[in-house]
Amino acid sequence: MLRHITATRYVTPLREGGSMPAIVEGDDFGLYVLKFRGAGQGTRALVAELIAGRIAQALQLPVPELVFVDLDPELARTEPDSEIQHLIRESAGLNVALDYLPGAANFDPVAGLPDADLASRIVWFDSFVSNVDRTARNPNLMVWHRALWMIDHGAALYFHHGWDTQTPDAASAFPMVREHVLLPAASRIMEADADLAPMLDRPLFERVLGEVPDAWLGDTPVATRERYVDYLTTRLERRAAFVEEARRAHG
Repeated sequence: MLRHITATRYVTPLREGGSMPAIVEGDDFGLYVLKFRGAGQGTRALVAELIAGRIAQALQLPVPELVFVDLDPELARTEPDSEIQHLIRESAGLNVALDYLPGAANFDPVAGLPDADLASRIVWFDSFVSNVDRTARNPNLMVWHRALWMIDHGAALYFHHGWDTQTPDAASAFPMVREHVLLPAASRIMEADADLAPMLDRPLFERVLGEVPDAWLGDTPVATRERYVDYLTTRLERRAAFVEEARRAHG
């Protein structure tokens, strides 16, 4: 289960992201990158962050620790920026955050790509969770202590933004893989598939969805949770399309 902390201090905004995440201090004296439930993408971005992050951890991919964060709206009183005040007040209650990596640098593909194994595993993972936000323009990768770290999965599982009007095709390919920043190095997609797919199954997805708070899942949390589990299970079982798409995109 995720650790649960309370934010004690708003440190600074991170204006690179459209959702205006921020560095906050927790009651454990650690620093975290907080994703606000009151941001424009709403709780579905937090759901995507949590589900994708936990799946990445299960696949032993490099992601910072995820934690639940209680946010007191009183923290807004000391902030001079009215936009930040509003965001804090709208995000009162439970949010999600990632461990802050002090001194980490933005990944620059010009400086060099990771080895084929890691690149292929990350491309496979992003194809599985339909993460559209790992491009050359916005890699959402950090280099910390000379190692690559994956951050910001709020744009994954984008299909759930249209659930109210259409049923997603879990067996679909992932055409956006062609824009993936690590695709040029991902020459071992089939090997990544053979290694990673057996590490996932329906019980794992059920455990991951069991961690998602009811309040983030709308009026029917039990049914919505089951819908995510069904989608992920089917996507795993019928992954051939997105695996082949990634293999062909690499060339």
